[in-house]
Amino acid sequence: MERRHAPATPPRYGRRRFWDALYQREGAETREWLGGLSRFLPQLEPELRPGDRILVLGCGNSALSHDLHELGYTDVTSIDFSPACIAAMRARYARCPGLRWAVMDIRALAFPDASFDVVLEKGTLDVLMVEETDPWHVSAQATASMHRVLAEVSRVLRPGGCFISITFAQPHFRKPHYAQEAFGWSLRHAACGDGDSGAFHYFLYVMRKGQPLDPRDAALGRRLHQPPPPPAPPPPPAPPDDDEDYLLAIQL
Repeated sequence: MERRHAPATPPRYGRRRFWDALYQREGAETREWLGGLSRFLPQLEPELRPGDRILVLGCGNSALSHDLHELGYTDVTSIDFSPACIAAMRARYARCPGLRWAVMDIRALAFPDASFDVVLEKGTLDVLMVEETDPWHVSAQATASMHRVLAEVSRVLRPGGCFISITFAQPHFRKPHYAQEAFGWSLRHAACGDGDSGAFHYFLYVMRKGQPLDPRDAALGRRLHQPPPPPAPPPPPAPPDDDEDYLLAIQL
């Protein structure tokens, strides 16, 4: 049996050239991170309404935008920072005039304020965290990148609109980033099982613009920006051995 070795260096998911190379190889061949729309539809569909203006962040070559279009959500804008990806997707779905495609950085959305009813991402924000070595202590750089994206999402959402995030990230890791009072939204989440066994879960977070944030979630968000506690002091040195034989000290 052939033994497969891990690559000498891990993929650089945060680098545009990695994704350009991938999409130049794959074109618009469908690749579904975290699964296709059917896996999340029971949790997703109650948040959507016919006529919603939907923005998909980091669309990649997922069929998500097209599948939404086929369900009747025909006003869908999809963005990705890879020109190779957008060119392939635009060509593949040219027959769907309601699907729009644009090369764009999710940290700097080129849309006016309150442009969308729904902003949707599936696995895109996970890329911002993929090079973090300790999910309990996220670097200042990754925290700032996440905040910048979420601030842009909040800006382009209309009042009453929602941001939907589908991710690997468990609530104790991701909620502090989403639960920022500055974004002006509420926050709730649901687990989505992987297959019938439910042995592995993804998480769907819904943030509703203009609704209050639960105080417990707000407290989580504030802790994100607090400095980490100082390291515990080293234990005191062990006392020196007593030169006197303890047996001699026993009073008989």
